[in-house]
Amino acid sequence: MSTDEQYPGTAVERMLESRKRAQAIPKEVLNGPWDEARMAILGACGLRDLRDVPPGQGNTSHCFTDSNHCDCTTMLGEVSHSQNEGQVRGIAMGNQLGPGIKAASLEELGQGGSWCTCLNGCASDPPRDVAHLQFKSRIACKMVWSPNEDYNTLVLVDDEGNLLNQGRPTGKLPPLRERQLNYEMVKGSKYARAASDQAA
Repeated sequence: MSTDEQYPGTAVERMLESRKRAQAIPKEVLNGPWDEARMAILGACGLRDLRDVPPGQGNTSHCFTDSNHCDCTTMLGEVSHSQNEGQVRGIAMGNQLGPGIKAASLEELGQGGSWCTCLNGCASDPPRDVAHLQFKSRIACKMVWSPNEDYNTLVLVDDEGNLLNQGRPTGKLPPLRERQLNYEMVKGSKYARAASDQAA
C-alpha cells in the first residue's frame, strides 16, 4: 500500500482511482444535463447517491451542489473519524463525519473512504481546508466553476491544480451566486488556474 508522507491520511490508491474515473467521465456527460453530470462526478469520487438518509449518516445530496462542498477527498478508514477541533475556520468544532463516510463510500475504489469536504481555506499555501487539516489527506479532485460571464463551465482539478476534466452542463445548475462564491474561494490559488483558463 502506498503512503503519502506529507498527508499521511490520504488513501493513495483510492485517490488515484478516483482521479482516473474523473478523467474518464465522457465529454457528453459533463456537457449534458446537470443532474447526470453531478452523478458522474459523485461516482468518480467514490460516493453513493444517498438522498433519503439523515445528514451525518451518509446523505450526499449536498455534494457538488453548493459553493463549498466541492472537494472529493479520499482518506484512510481510521482517519475518517478525525474531528475538526477548530483547525478549519467556519467548520463545526467536532464535524464528525466518519459514520457517514463509511455509509456513502463505494468499496470498489479501494481502501479507505471518500467524502465531499468543504473547500473553504484551500486558497492559502499550504491549503487550510478540511481535507488537508482535519483528515491530513489530499483531494482526489476539486470541482471549480469557471469565472466566465455565466459561470456555467466547470473544471475538475487534482491536488496540484492540474486539469482532469471539464464540461459545460445544461439544465438547472446550482444557483449562480453559489457558482460565483465557489470560484471566489479558490481565486488566487493553484486550484483556480484551470478555471481561469477556461474563461480567458
